[in-house]
Amino acid sequence: MGAFPIVYATLLSAFYLPLIVMLLGLILRGVAFEFRYKTHRLRWVWDLSFAGGSLIATFIQGLTVGALVQGLQVTNGQYSGGAVGWLTPFAVLCGIGLCLGYALLGACWLTKKCEAEVRDVAHRQIPVLALGVLAFLVLVFAYALAENLPLLHRWIERPYLFVFPAIGAVAAIVLALSILRHNDHWPFYMVALIFVSAFGTLALSFWPNMIPSVITVNEAAAPQSSLWFMFWGCRLIVFPLMLLYTIISYSVFRGKVRATAGHY
Repeated sequence: MGAFPIVYATLLSAFYLPLIVMLLGLILRGVAFEFRYKTHRLRWVWDLSFAGGSLIATFIQGLTVGALVQGLQVTNGQYSGGAVGWLTPFAVLCGIGLCLGYALLGACWLTKKCEAEVRDVAHRQIPVLALGVLAFLVLVFAYALAENLPLLHRWIERPYLFVFPAIGAVAAIVLALSILRHNDHWPFYMVALIFVSAFGTLALSFWPNMIPSVITVNEAAAPQSSLWFMFWGCRLIVFPLMLLYTIISYSVFRGKVRATAGHY
């Protein structure tokens, strides 16, 4: 909103409904997390609420990225695709794929952090979810070829983009080996690396556009005075504090989770 106001206005106009649904899903997650701890008889309700809110938020994120990759209808700088112009088979497929990807990442996190039954259940789910993500990637690539999406032309123009998929492929091989060897730690890091390579590929495929084929970074950027204010205020003060807080949090909660009374 501050650094790229034009992009913020355009995307919000295009995705009003899905973003509202995503926010409701995130709110439901937070409410369910707190109320689950305070009840026993209706705990299953809050379990379903937490899972449902997580699934909704994840699906909307994937759907939004898919709609961006496929392209938005923008006329004279204004979104003109209608209330549900973002709702396409490709966007829905991307939403489902991200749900599988986040589930895989979550299963790897549980394997890394937990012990006994929770770890064993998560470990059994990892191969199934990994195959699901692989099937999703194949379907997305086939769909992109069939529809001749403009994003594919960037790969021909920029061969260096294949660096990121190569990193993802190496991470996938290490992930498979770590699963076969029942390693608790490496799967999470490898799946995280796969996500980084995927988003890196998207970012370079979009560049120099913020919205593909519509708005470039230079066109979307706020005035220099606003950017300098954000640099000195956020980059040099707020961001380092957030980073420090995150490092301390991970340090405090490092290691395996033990079964103790009074935890969530």
